[in-house]
Amino acid sequence: MPVPIRRLVVALTLCCALVAGATACSGSTQSKSTDTGMAAVPVADTPSPSTSAEKQKFAKTRFVANAGLAAGATYQWIVKPWKAGKFKKGAHGRTFTLVKAGAAGAFAYNRLKAAKRNAQGDPLLSKAIAPLTAGIDALKDLPAKLRKGDGNAASAFDDVINKVKQAGAGAGAPVTDRVPSAGQLTGG
Repeated sequence: MPVPIRRLVVALTLCCALVAGATACSGSTQSKSTDTGMAAVPVADTPSPSTSAEKQKFAKTRFVANAGLAAGATYQWIVKPWKAGKFKKGAHGRTFTLVKAGAAGAFAYNRLKAAKRNAQGDPLLSKAIAPLTAGIDALKDLPAKLRKGDGNAASAFDDVINKVKQAGAGAGAPVTDRVPSAGQLTGG
């Protein structure tokens, strides 16, 4: 059976692309050199701040960003619907609201954990956040409680977010609400 020339061209192109991709991927951690006789120079994996002052500055910035996203998600998809009574049985759109609140709760918990890690890079922030560690860890089970319709879970989220905001403001890192997009909320 003769094979059409188009199939051969496509197969050859795919094979070449796979071989080129595999060759490019296998040498990514090795040092690169040229044929000009120059010495090999290793490629840096990740840039890092050089001074402790830069590390602290970035820690505060990351803390503010992560805590702001957690606060925005909590307010937009947990606190506002809770205050509007959308978690109560028989409320219009309750199921969809609970699903969004559960996703927002998981997102907020994740961002608060990241903010806690960021705060450890700054001495003043780490002292301010240390008492809130237990409260942040207690939020782990709250997304499931939100999905079950527990109204107290919403107030617990709101309380922890407000305490984190106060701690940040006291450490010179004021947190403002930043509502994440739906793509950020779902991880897309």
